[in-house]
Amino acid sequence: MMDLSDNELLRYDRQIVLKDFDVEKQQMLAEAKVMIVGIGGLGCAVATYLASSGVGQLTLVDPDTVSLSNLPRQILFTEADCGQAKVVVAKQQLLLRNPACQVVVSQQALDDSQEWAACCAEHHIVIDCTDQLLSRLTINRLCFTTSTPLISGAAIRMEGCVISFTWQKEEPCYECLSHLFGEPIESCVENGVMAPLTGIIGSLQAMEAIRHLTQYGSETKGRYLLYDAMNFSFTPLKVKRNPHCKLCA
Repeated sequence: MMDLSDNELLRYDRQIVLKDFDVEKQQMLAEAKVMIVGIGGLGCAVATYLASSGVGQLTLVDPDTVSLSNLPRQILFTEADCGQAKVVVAKQQLLLRNPACQVVVSQQALDDSQEWAACCAEHHIVIDCTDQLLSRLTINRLCFTTSTPLISGAAIRMEGCVISFTWQKEEPCYECLSHLFGEPIESCVENGVMAPLTGIIGSLQAMEAIRHLTQYGSETKGRYLLYDAMNFSFTPLKVKRNPHCKLCA
């Protein structure tokens, strides 16, 4: 374990002086490895705040390239980046914000392979920022199998949600939740999404990641947070394990 440098102590001073958040917790962030799957509206916000907050290593996973319609939501990209790989451009931008953050990129889609399971297991936490139900279920399986904590977020139209999974006894998995959705729902391509909504949900995901990595704040076991932007309301729900879940029951 390397102590924080004088530069780092100054850089993260506003976090370190928080009540019950000290140098030791900032050091925990510096040693953390976080995988972010999906570098879209959610992923850009998550990656920006985690890199800026002092997380030591970020692994960015996304097979896509930047397009013009991404720009209102995906704050790491500009029009000049269109056609380039999202993970490559995001890495460049994150290193401008914090050169000390180690950024690893993978321009691939996740699947159920042993290679991806091993990759998940190498990280302290995985953050799901994808926009397809099937992708979320794949990430859920990988994290459940490897006992890797997972923070899942979604944003569509004017609604968003965040839920954390740490695989404790009687805690649900994303599969428990997904049976409520019925058939796979469409993405924001078909339904639309308001640009700032992805920043709000991504910021909440980043905050949850920091809280988990540093054991800061109260436990959120099985808590599902809904945000309704039309009515400016947050609704916390308690989600129970589905006794018939094919994955975790």
